[in-house]
Amino acid sequence: MAALTEEQALLQEQARSWAREEAPVAKFREMRDSGNEFGFDKATWASIGEMGWAGIVIPEAFGGVDVGYLTFGVVLEELGRQLTASPLLASGLVAATALIAGGSDAQKKQWLPKIADSTAIVTLAVDEGPHHAPASIAFAAKKTDSGFKLSGQKVHVLEGMSADAFIVAARTSGTPGDGVGISLFLVEANAAGVRRQRLRTADSRGYAQVTFEGVEVPSEALLGAADHGDALLQATLDRARAGLAAEMLGTASQSFDMTLDYLKNRVQFGQLIGSFQALGHRASGLYTEMEMTRSCVEAALQAIDSGAEDTPQLCSLAKCKAGAFLHHVSNELIQIHGGIGMTDEFDAGLYLKRARALEATWGNQAFHRDRYATLLGF
Repeated sequence: MAALTEEQALLQEQARSWAREEAPVAKFREMRDSGNEFGFDKATWASIGEMGWAGIVIPEAFGGVDVGYLTFGVVLEELGRQLTASPLLASGLVAATALIAGGSDAQKKQWLPKIADSTAIVTLAVDEGPHHAPASIAFAAKKTDSGFKLSGQKVHVLEGMSADAFIVAARTSGTPGDGVGISLFLVEANAAGVRRQRLRTADSRGYAQVTFEGVEVPSEALLGAADHGDALLQATLDRARAGLAAEMLGTASQSFDMTLDYLKNRVQFGQLIGSFQALGHRASGLYTEMEMTRSCVEAALQAIDSGAEDTPQLCSLAKCKAGAFLHHVSNELIQIHGGIGMTDEFDAGLYLKRARALEATWGNQAFHRDRYATLLGF
């Protein structure tokens, strides 16, 4: 485990207590059953803003506290344990990262303070098909006399139903697959020609399919330089993956704890089922996987904070390991609980559904195994 500072340890305890008391799985279930199209409770999101968590990586000059990605990961892990639904990852980490690294002074002044206090939600719109493929972006941004005209569709946009603005990855030159020609644009959700459609997903979050029909934006909407946004996009995605891996670690750890608790309390044939050697071996294997995953996730977050050269490799490793462990432990959670694990009344099914959605977001295990090998030169 990473050696947490005193401040990080206090924040971890605060996040753990708050999530258990104010945003537990039961509250998520209530939100799901209410048919909330945004996929999160607005009061919960406002409370997160009041605690300052949305400003963890945002500089103090823009209303944040700028205490790093490992600190952010500590919070995301605890929220992942309770399946707490909020735009914290999409807006406070991903969009904030892109704006900090590539935004103009005007863009930063306009949006970062609002992200930090949770009064605005900004999200990244990158994928265009059923699989994560940032190298294959075809979404078109054509140069005009006054700026650019955006046309195309983005799918599976996190917090797409509630977003006030989108950071859109578009192609300003070249063809899909080219290493250059990608640009990032900041587009307000109420711009003429922007349409969004809610996607109903297994994990009941606020994903959307967003269509841009000849949306005109000024040149000032660019993040960074035209045609040279790929490096910014990849750096943003790496930080997104590391943050998501921290949330996945929390979801997986809670799944393990639920499984272990059941092994310790369920009596069958007059004995605790945890005393059966085969089940004990499975539990010990899961524990080993959990600790290996934690090492990978924390290494990625620390690499981001220190600016390490191997950050892309470590972020892909963390996302892959977190996905593999979460897939395994969520299956075991269902199987070891037997029949009750398949019922909606029991929380195991909620963890399984969330697990499958998280695995696919910003690249599944196969995507990151391939990327990790490529980055190492294989």
